[in-house]
Amino acid sequence: MLGRYLEFSVPAPDILESLGFYKSLGFHELNSRDVWPYRYAVVSDGELCIGLHDREFAGPALTFVHHEVAKEARSMTDHRFEFEYLKIDDESFNELGFVDHDGHLVTMIEARTFSKPHDDMRNSLCGHWFETTLPVRDTLRAGLFWAPLAPELLRMREEPTTHMRFNAGGMPLGLSESIALTGPSLCFRCEDREAVWIALAKSGFIHKEYPGFEGAFMSITAPEGTTLYLFAEDFLGELYEVAELDEVPPAQPQND
Repeated sequence: MLGRYLEFSVPAPDILESLGFYKSLGFHELNSRDVWPYRYAVVSDGELCIGLHDREFAGPALTFVHHEVAKEARSMTDHRFEFEYLKIDDESFNELGFVDHDGHLVTMIEARTFSKPHDDMRNSLCGHWFETTLPVRDTLRAGLFWAPLAPELLRMREEPTTHMRFNAGGMPLGLSESIALTGPSLCFRCEDREAVWIALAKSGFIHKEYPGFEGAFMSITAPEGTTLYLFAEDFLGELYEVAELDEVPPAQPQND
């Protein structure tokens, strides 16, 4: 249903400032396409792509590509989805948006909006991206919403169940009840703390040691507000390598 994961979309009032932030941490700018009627840029570490949008919206958003958005929108309507917006016609770029039980925005668009990362692109200084995490009020309730959309459960914390991780169209999606989270965040396994410290010392970007989320040794706040958490290791155990998008099985419609 969701299609293929494309990007972590964020509203960026100052795209140049945000670009400078991510580039200082070793992210690369990708070639974006002239799709949106506003300024737009994309950075990537080879796996994670972050879309910087110069417009106001209820972001961040998890954005997926689905080549049959119009057809999928009809199916989702039959399964009682309520859309935040729906733009389907022959004269525009087809897209739709909906929110989960905790108000997090999910968007689906009909085609890619930037070139794919090069195969030889390395991780950023932050290290290996292993999860995009959404703060939720009740992990099990949130899991019931996401399970039909992302039917492959990768890992979960048991007793109590406060963290679950799904494969959402090729993206490792985490659901967490942690009170340390203030919004959708990005998690990395960082092997070179010194390189990160050097970059932060040069730039002066906002950061915090031991922020209280799952044992992270640091959080870094991007100019547009995105929080990046750095860990010594994956807090749910062995790292999950993101599946090739062409290998992701299709999800089943939601019946909630």
